[in-house]
Amino acid sequence: MARHAKKYATVIGGSVADPHAYKVAEELGELLARAGFIVVTGGRGGVMEAVCKGAKRAGGVTVGILPGRERGEANPFVDIAIPTGMSHARNALTVLAGDVVIVVDGGAGTLSEVGLALAYEKPVIALRGSGGVADIVAGRVIGGRRVYAADSPDEAVEMAMALVAYTS
Repeated sequence: MARHAKKYATVIGGSVADPHAYKVAEELGELLARAGFIVVTGGRGGVMEAVCKGAKRAGGVTVGILPGRERGEANPFVDIAIPTGMSHARNALTVLAGDVVIVVDGGAGTLSEVGLALAYEKPVIALRGSGGVADIVAGRVIGGRRVYAADSPDEAVEMAMALVAYTS
């Protein structure tokens, strides 16, 4: 683990975010970067853009694992754009890249990422109150695996730090 000692947090959520979810994701990104996490997303708009924007504001590093074949589809706050040409199948790569997965809002694509994260035994934290899939899965046990519930970006980052330390 010494060569790759950095912590990676994958943040998943809707490609279109209402103002509340956008604000929550932006704050989350900033806090994750300040805590030393590299932020991984699907690299596009909505929650993905907001979390990258927040991380960049705090001097963090962002990675976008893109569904298409062009780096240019990444939002402007992505440092490392990885085109996959895999459409939704790239969701497996996105969740595997993180040591922890955090859910903000989200729809059907986000739901598939939650399922994959649980199947790959990644700790999953859902930001309750951010809407969509996050509110549906927060605090639930799915397939014998718990989805942790956080009530604020601060709490989500604290949980992420504890869960990454526990699973490392």
